[in-house]
Parts: sequence; structure tokens; C-alpha cells
Amino acid sequence: MELFAGLKVFTFLPLASLEVGEHFYWHFGGWTVHGQVFMTSWFVIGLLVIASLAATRNVQRVPRGVQNFMEFALEFVRDLAKNQLGEKEYRPWVPFIGTLFLFIFVSNWSGALLPWKLIHIPVGELAAPTNDINTTVALALLTSLAYFFAGFRKRGLKYFAKYIEPTPILLPINILEDFTKPLSLSFRLFGNIVADELVVAVLVLLVPLFIPLPVMALGLFTSAIQALVFATLAAAYIHEALEGHGDEHHD
Repeated sequence: MELFAGLKVFTFLPLASLEVGEHFYWHFGGWTVHGQVFMTSWFVIGLLVIASLAATRNVQRVPRGVQNFMEFALEFVRDLAKNQLGEKEYRPWVPFIGTLFLFIFVSNWSGALLPWKLIHIPVGELAAPTNDINTTVALALLTSLAYFFAGFRKRGLKYFAKYIEPTPILLPINILEDFTKPLSLSFRLFGNIVADELVVAVLVLLVPLFIPLPVMALGLFTSAIQALVFATLAAAYIHEALEGHGDEHHD
């Protein structure tokens, strides 16, 4: 899915330019790879793998440094999953929810902290992976597969009875709800990240010295919140699939 094709926002400063819709592709035989997203995504994955290896290479009884940070992140994700899924159901889903949260969190912050625009590529520009709609849609579809799998594994074919509860008349609405969940997840994350970068780019053009700094700091905060919102909603949807139709619907 390609949105905003050809839209550009330029400033006179290289670090303030922002291009949306122009992409750099690699072609391997009959396959086309999104070069920008591929490079930045694997950079984020590499950071997470290195941090995990550093935290577990020499585990200390009293954690320090990277081990302390990673244990804090694990406890945070564990509490998030427990609050949404309950004491009995949360443990198998900690890796999935934790991976979602950490990948989105590091991706969002990489766009705010790393000078990607200093690295020039033939077309488009490097940015946070979550700056691209393809990444956010992929994450949302993974979430959809996860909660379908959770419901089907626990309830079998009875899981699909939720579509005709409490009455078969609601079948189209219940089906539509499952389509709107990934759409809302993907567009919420993508829209917030792109909007933040657009605001910073415009402010750097207008007042390039000190005014953009508070906005950039606020962007770091909102980027963290977006990662938390995405992971929380993913856990809530999984909980809803495990519990059946559910009394509450999360948007």
C-alpha cells in the first residue's frame, strides 16, 4: 500500500527535509524489496539483538548497565501483558507483546534521535521504519494473526461463533470490526510518527535554532506512548479473542 505518492516537504536545511511517498527499491529477480524500510528495520533489529546478547552474556545477581535496563524492560512488558490478559493467560504472550513494544519503541526513537538524513540514497530518504505505512500495516496484520490464532487455539471452531453473537444479524458488523482493528492500529501509529516529523521539519525551517527542541523532546515522549498504545491494544485484542466476544471493545 503506497499513500501520499509524490508528496514532498522540503526546507533549506538538509536535516529538516522530509519526503513522503518516494521510495528506494532493490530488485532481486522477480522480487522487489523496499530498501529504506529494509535497512532501517534491520538496524533496529540489530540494536535489539546486540542489547539482548550484552544483557545475557554475563548475568549478574545484582544487575547493572544493559542487564539492568533489559530486566526493567522485561518487567514492564510482563506487567503490561498481565494487566491485559490476566494472571493465567499472559505468560505465553509476553515474547510477542514485548517484541512489538520494543521494536516500535526503538524504531520511533531512531527516527527522532538518529540523523538518518545525513545518509543519502538515490531516491527518497532514510527514516524510522514506522515512518512508512508498509511497516505499520505489517505490524497490525501480525497482531490480527496473533489474536485469531489465540482464539482458534483455545476455542477451536467455536471461536467463529462470536460473529453471530448475540444475534446473527450482527454478522456483517462483527466481521467489519475485525477489519477495522488492523486499520486503526496501522494508521494511528503511521499518522502520529509522520505528523511529528512534519511538525519538526516545518519548525526547523521557520525557526531553526531553539524552538524545535521542545517539540523534538515532546516527539520522543509521544513516540514512546505510541509504542505503549500499540502493544496495549494488541494485548487487549488477544484477551478479547481468548475470552470470546467480550463485554468491552477496545479501539
